[in-house]
Amino acid sequence: MKLSTREDIEAPIGYVFERISDFAGFERRALRQGIDVSCHDDGAAQVGTCWDIAFEFRGRPRRVKAELVKLDPEHGIEVESQSDGLMATTQVELVALSSTRTRVLVSFDMRAKTLTARLLLQSLKLAKAKMTNRFKSRVLDYAENMEDDYRRGN
Repeated sequence: MKLSTREDIEAPIGYVFERISDFAGFERRALRQGIDVSCHDDGAAQVGTCWDIAFEFRGRPRRVKAELVKLDPEHGIEVESQSDGLMATTQVELVALSSTRTRVLVSFDMRAKTLTARLLLQSLKLAKAKMTNRFKSRVLDYAENMEDDYRRGN
């Protein structure tokens, strides 16, 4: 199952890349939402950095191992994750439209490797329209916040 969207942001590609690669900020946000995140790298994130993530979904505790597989200031980032037979790839691609405008393409692709994961994925597919709308809304909110922060000089 694949979810994808794109947004144009009134900010240079360097600023947008800096914001989408602020992994420490994402970790803090997750912790505030009750998600347990631990990073296996003490310094700045780089290709090969791994995270262990634990949260509750549909009444069951879930564990996810995520690895940063692409970190390119010119093109974006890619994170691969796996949990209980479910594999996911998150890609954030950047395209400079001009010196002050950047297109962000975000995609999230899930694949099942076990029967249990296929059943979970099938139930998620039943709610795909709702999930797609929520996904697009959250990406739009993040893009608008990024744009506002850039205008304010943050």
